Amino acid sequence: MSAHPAGAARAPVRVTTAREAAARDAAAIAAGTASSTLMRHAGERAAAEILRRYPKRAHGGVAVFAGTGNNGGDGWVVARVLASHGHPVRVIPAGEPRTPDAAAAQALAIATRGVTIGGEPGDARLVVDALLGTGAAGTPRDGVAALVGQVNAMRGHGAVVVSLDVPSGVDADAGPTPIAVHAHLTLAFGTMKRGLLLARDLTGVIAVLDIGLGAAGDDDGAPELVSHAWVRAQVPRISAHAHKGTRRKLAIVGGQPGMAGAAIVAARAAMRSGIGMVRLVVARESLPVVQAAVPYATAAAWPARDEDVRDAVTDWADTVLIGPGLGDSPSSLALAERVLGAWRGPVVADADALNVFKGEASNLGTLLAGRPALITPHPAEAGRLLGIPTEMVNARRFEIGAELAAAAQAAVLLKGVPTVITDRAGVRRVCAAGTAALAAAGSGDLLAGIAATMLAQTGRAAAAGAIAAWVHGHAAELATDGRTPRGITLEMVERALSAVWALSDGDPLPPVLAELPAAP
Repeated sequence: MSAHPAGAARAPVRVTTAREAAARDAAAIAAGTASSTLMRHAGERAAAEILRRYPKRAHGGVAVFAGTGNNGGDGWVVARVLASHGHPVRVIPAGEPRTPDAAAAQALAIATRGVTIGGEPGDARLVVDALLGTGAAGTPRDGVAALVGQVNAMRGHGAVVVSLDVPSGVDADAGPTPIAVHAHLTLAFGTMKRGLLLARDLTGVIAVLDIGLGAAGDDDGAPELVSHAWVRAQVPRISAHAHKGTRRKLAIVGGQPGMAGAAIVAARAAMRSGIGMVRLVVARESLPVVQAAVPYATAAAWPARDEDVRDAVTDWADTVLIGPGLGDSPSSLALAERVLGAWRGPVVADADALNVFKGEASNLGTLLAGRPALITPHPAEAGRLLGIPTEMVNARRFEIGAELAAAAQAAVLLKGVPTVITDRAGVRRVCAAGTAALAAAGSGDLLAGIAATMLAQTGRAAAAGAIAAWVHGHAAELATDGRTPRGITLEMVERALSAVWALSDGDPLPPVLAELPAAP
């Protein structure tokens, strides 16, 4: 199967820490771009986005809250540009600029007709938050904390709030603090900051703007953000001459009594994702249930002997998904070891296929080694495999996958907000698609069916995981459609898969490098 044409190459957006973001700025400056030029690009392009998205709001007056660092300098540039377009702007400074670039930006803004300094913001209908940037850590204090409260109060009275780089009070590495701006739109500069993905309730829409960093710092190992364009380029095209065999055969091993639904959901997701054939290998008592629920799949009972594995799985399948509804018991472990020992082809291990190896990730790795393999734990499952608390997994969300991939000899898709996919070499991608509609039982089974289909059709475990995470998340976004996730069912998400797989052009236009919707 050949991939869709990628079209014009688009530079990947990186997900960075505050230190990595600063290093990229420094690398661009060292390569010949003046720091003042980066500030001008950031402010001017942010102002252009504000005017494009909120033209009528700007007519009603703009309040810019400017800090004393370079983030405040970006705010002064925004104030100058908006005023030069005829919009009345009042800047409320937190203090005098502390950097030469910010001081120069302030001087230019003060000299611009239409810019007023200090006083009360009045009834401005649009607020620009430029108080704290990526260099700030911890909870805002004293006067800045008071200004954050003022910004949020204006939002409460109907103003639209736009934050520059990060909402003030959102730590660029760790996410929200107790005192933080609640933005409608966050305009991030050059890279996606980790903290933004951990603070989606506060960021509103996130748009990453190109400010002219180029490839500066791209060798730092920061993970790539999974994008629409990347997914479109990776998903294999289904030929006009395809048949069910060329679309691949997937065996799903799971479905103990009372948990057949997990295997059913995975099978439906696989069929919605373009697999050619599905076989459900389930407990004998579950056979009538799965055959009634998924009539287009075949079914077989759990293999009790190695020769039964050959009949049910190895002599038929192209890829195996093991885990949905498997159960966590000694007999489940024995079944997992029997299947994974006999089947040496591509495999996705999910749910109970991970739980039965709790504290024994290396034993799972012995079984998975030597083939394309993907494991899809949520944080608690990852913690059980590694023998560490769930809180430690969440605290090291962006790094823990490399440790688990090495132990399990597999690519790792760590579920959550955001999802982090790590290959065996430690290379990472971050997927931020999705809504809280996915925080429901069965969501992981839906994801596993998509991932197994992509593994069957691409042969690349980490890529299959990243594709599946984005498709799964985007289907939830389409199903939710800006509404509250309450009332959105996984069946609605499953139905939305058909629209996602169309993969029509949905890439942002320059200078926007990437855009994420607001959390509903």
